[in-house]
Amino acid sequence: MSSVCPACGVAVVPGYVRCPKCHAGLPSGATRTRRPAADPGGTALAPKGFPSSAVIAALGVAAVIVLVFGVRRGSKQPGAASAPPPEPIEAANPSSPRAILPAAAPAPGPTAPRPGAQDPAAAASDLEGTLRQSRLWGRVVITGQRIDVRSGSCGDRAMPLLIEGQRPLLHGAGLTKLRCLEQSGAVVFERDL
Repeated sequence: MSSVCPACGVAVVPGYVRCPKCHAGLPSGATRTRRPAADPGGTALAPKGFPSSAVIAALGVAAVIVLVFGVRRGSKQPGAASAPPPEPIEAANPSSPRAILPAAAPAPGPTAPRPGAQDPAAAASDLEGTLRQSRLWGRVVITGQRIDVRSGSCGDRAMPLLIEGQRPLLHGAGLTKLRCLEQSGAVVFERDL
């Protein structure tokens, strides 16, 4: 709080005995201080209230996000089957002792299962699950009446035994041949089911 010089009206910081401008003596005590009549302004204002416009804007943005993601998720068609990716064409490597797969022709449409036969996709997923449980990781793909197992473990001794155990299930699903391929595409073994 500052005091006001009675002679010239200049505001004087408390503690001065004389006015710094006119050098007149300043009164002592409560008469030196005067409170301002208006609000001083600045950052010392009282809060005005809850910012409801900010809350409404945030709720609007959240509703738009939910709406956009809801529409995007709802536009997908459930059960739409996608075609399997084509097999890569491998270059012939004369130093490789194993056979290299030729470029695969597009697979014919799915064959109708025989009456009383199991679903080939279910048999393939069962084989893939059995491979996973035995830690012989592999990907199983059905191409017509043939099933291809692509795994880095085709040379493992346990792989033919595991496939032999799954043979009745695969044959019951209408599959007639099984090939075990390395990740590079080289055929390790091929069997009739």
